[in-house]
Amino acid sequence: MQATGASQQQILTELAAKGVTREQAERIREQYEVGHATETGTTLSTDSRTRDASYDGPDEVIVIQETTSRRPGVVFGKDLFSSRNLTFQPSLNMPTPENYQLGAGDEIIIDIWGNSELSVRQTITPDGTINVPNVGPIYLTGLEVKEAAAKIKVAFSRIYSDLRASKPQTFIKTSVGNIRSIKVNIMGEVVLPGTYTMSSFASVFHGLYAAGGINDIGSLRTVKLYRNGQIYSQIDVYDYLLHGDSSGDIILKENDLIKVEPYSKHIRIDGQVKRPMVYELLEDERLDKVIAYAGGFTSQAYKKNVQLTRYGDTQRRVFTVEAEYYAGFALQDGDNIQVGTILDRYENRVEVAGAVFRPGYYALDERVQTVLDLVQMAEGPTEDAFLGRTILRRENPDLTLTIESLDLQKMLAGDLPDYPLQRNDRLFIMSENSLRQEYTVTLRGEVRVPGEYDYTENISIEDLIVNAGGLLESASLVKVDVARRPRDPFAQEATATRSELYTFTLENGLVIHGDKDFVLEPFDIVTVRRSPGYEVQENITIQGEVVFPGTYTKEARNERISSYIQRAGGVTPGAYLKGATLLRRMDERERTMAEHTLRLSMHSGRDSIVIDRIDMATGQYYVGIDLQKILDKPGRNGDLVLRSGDVLQVPEMNNVVRITGGVLYPNVVAYKEGMTIRDYINNAGGYADRAKRTKVYVVYMNNTIEKGQGSKVEPGCEIVVPLRRERHYSGVWSDIATATSSILSVASLTIIILLNLSRID
Repeated sequence: MQATGASQQQILTELAAKGVTREQAERIREQYEVGHATETGTTLSTDSRTRDASYDGPDEVIVIQETTSRRPGVVFGKDLFSSRNLTFQPSLNMPTPENYQLGAGDEIIIDIWGNSELSVRQTITPDGTINVPNVGPIYLTGLEVKEAAAKIKVAFSRIYSDLRASKPQTFIKTSVGNIRSIKVNIMGEVVLPGTYTMSSFASVFHGLYAAGGINDIGSLRTVKLYRNGQIYSQIDVYDYLLHGDSSGDIILKENDLIKVEPYSKHIRIDGQVKRPMVYELLEDERLDKVIAYAGGFTSQAYKKNVQLTRYGDTQRRVFTVEAEYYAGFALQDGDNIQVGTILDRYENRVEVAGAVFRPGYYALDERVQTVLDLVQMAEGPTEDAFLGRTILRRENPDLTLTIESLDLQKMLAGDLPDYPLQRNDRLFIMSENSLRQEYTVTLRGEVRVPGEYDYTENISIEDLIVNAGGLLESASLVKVDVARRPRDPFAQEATATRSELYTFTLENGLVIHGDKDFVLEPFDIVTVRRSPGYEVQENITIQGEVVFPGTYTKEARNERISSYIQRAGGVTPGAYLKGATLLRRMDERERTMAEHTLRLSMHSGRDSIVIDRIDMATGQYYVGIDLQKILDKPGRNGDLVLRSGDVLQVPEMNNVVRITGGVLYPNVVAYKEGMTIRDYINNAGGYADRAKRTKVYVVYMNNTIEKGQGSKVEPGCEIVVPLRRERHYSGVWSDIATATSSILSVASLTIIILLNLSRID
């Protein structure tokens, strides 16, 4: 209710509406305020447990629901009677036991069938009888169901004589219908003590559950049941929790009293036990009982002794209890037992590593006592084991390490005595392969998978090429080079030689010229050269006004534009040769230069006509050509050699001129022979304010450029009038005006002072 924003008064009003007295609500609030709910996860809720206290309210009470878990600090079993998952409600759907004692309020059902039929339902009256018509009163209180059935049969046989026959034709059955309620007093250390109305099937555990469970100081070990003013039984809940003994869950009777005594000892046990918690102990129970209640030691527990902390009269005390005294060591309330962990080390472990068939850890026992025993246990050394120098690492008593070298080869041959082992010894047998650098050979050039390969003895050039997937089609068979690093481990002077070079010729993957028995050595570099007679086809594209436009493959390395036009059948009558263009893709060098030019133009702020004509995204640019001159004089300087990917475009006549840039009305006008650049600019409205009149240039259809007012105008060209950058002078003029005003003010003041001085004189 607090989570919903309800005030204390609203909570009290709601509780009163549910039949809770103010005293009970105040007691619940006090428990909440002292932190009980925070420490144990307590929540308030309503439940259908019925009670009948000294007030007339609904059969509904407030119960304390503790959602605890098994963890250190929580008393084992304390949440048993406050858990919603375990209600201990008696089952009312089962047949009434024959030993059930009847009392006032129980409903008796009598069924007769056969020659006669009758059904009677009677409730036992407070005086202990049922009154059946034509039969009279029958006293049943205190009788068990079996005894009551026999007594009822005798009473009914007075009017149904057939019930007494040896072979009766009339039958009778007695059963119990609705059972009575009983009142039970629950006192002592429970959450809600008082008088409760319960089913006559209710037991002691149901009563404890109805009372909200046992409180913080209540005992689970000494729950007393009083009947007829005397102790009837003493219940130990731990018998039920730990041993499954439910004999203490006794069926209650009218006016029974359940009293929960305060606990005697709470002992906490932590560490390496299976269920570390707080346990309640009886006076005569010792340390071994606490360990047993906690489920015993875990596999990692140090069992030789435990540490115990105790509250003394003025200070705390510590005890180290040895295992032999567990059964006799008396405990006091508040004792804290700590069970430690065994050391993370081994008392009989040795290790063998390296070049053996089964490396790993082994037990130092009667089978493994020496180095040879350990090697034999590991299935012996591998074939590549280096036995001349085996390393034994030994741990000294002060935990420092000592390294000893052993000649395992002589020990195996019997030339040296065996060597005894100690705890934590580690034997390392090196491999001959691990003592040398990892050897590789490198294959480069025209092979399928170039790269580094592991070196193997007696590997040849042919073997290496096969490992690389074979040669590419472009590989040269007449030049395969091998570069070998010079080696002289005993050299005392530097050598001028950087590598030893060998050249071979291959045929069908075999060496036919050179040392046919040549074997590669570690770190050799084999290079398969590209054949100079191998070329990949290169294509160019011709578009526009040619007889056969399309893609053409280069026939020769230096084939020119005129040759391609001839192969395309020549140009059509409608071709405008002066407007032909060549679109080319930049190579890496050209792209680098273009990017450099772009950066310079951005930093300098100057216009760049070159960059404007390049598409940096696709890496393409136009090359200016004069196709008319090329076809008139083929093979000259203007007749360019085409590159792979070039696109040659031969357009139709375009009889317009475009005017753009710094003019008043940029547009497109019809071409007229004899008109000058100025005439076309006038047709576009004349120059704009920021036009660079001296920087006018013309871009022709073939993407050539000519600058100046006297440039020739041709059909399809574009006249470009550059614009000056817009400059902002507002800040400068403001500063000039401010400075001028200050100067004039000072001058005026000076003149006034001089005039005044002249008057004084």
